[in-house]
Amino acid sequence: MNRVSAIVPAAGLGTRMGAETPKQFLELDGVPLFFFTLRRLAESPQIAEFLVAVRPEDVAPVEQFLAQAPLGRPVRVVCGGETRHASVARALEHAAPEAELVLVHDAVRPLITREQVERVIAEAQACGAAILGVPAVDTIKEVRRTSLPEDVALITATIPRERIVLAQTPQVFRAALLREAFDRAKQDGFVGSDEAVLVERLGYEVHVVLGSERNLKITRRADMELARFYLELERAGR
Repeated sequence: MNRVSAIVPAAGLGTRMGAETPKQFLELDGVPLFFFTLRRLAESPQIAEFLVAVRPEDVAPVEQFLAQAPLGRPVRVVCGGETRHASVARALEHAAPEAELVLVHDAVRPLITREQVERVIAEAQACGAAILGVPAVDTIKEVRRTSLPEDVALITATIPRERIVLAQTPQVFRAALLREAFDRAKQDGFVGSDEAVLVERLGYEVHVVLGSERNLKITRRADMELARFYLELERAGR
């Protein structure tokens, strides 16, 4: 079994939530979102360690929380950066040298399942790079922003829906490949919105494993209610 290091970026401010508390610290089922997510990931025995990237001021309280709620394997809390890209890059520096695969998962995607985690790990083991993704159901328009008003844009193209997937996490890569991708991005001054785009820039193929709409990313207030609803359905076996 390949050794997997799991990076969980949790340094965002969550401004779109409109809440004083960063979204990764909002509670779902009585625990902070980031910890709910860690517990879900920890259901997979393939993950050998966790690296959680948080803001500098959150390092001590998160370490204290995790000391009282062990996950059954090593967890290291590291200082994240101002962007997701920077947070993952910093965490990657602390990943175990012997790790063969690195998994990156959003701290605010709490409803990931063990099956999904292990399917994307298996695909990465086979091909080197894999992510979860879901097909787009809406018609996708490419647009050009207008100057005024700010909430209006002009359509420049319609992208065939069958060519589009919405990227999710986990995203899993061979450790050496991910390190190379971050090194190249640093050299080029490139900042990626996810890890897959960094690997794509190297010319490598990234495979997409079918994800689920329940693997939602908590971004807005309504997402918390939806997550609670999905959790209730899950517990009811639906």
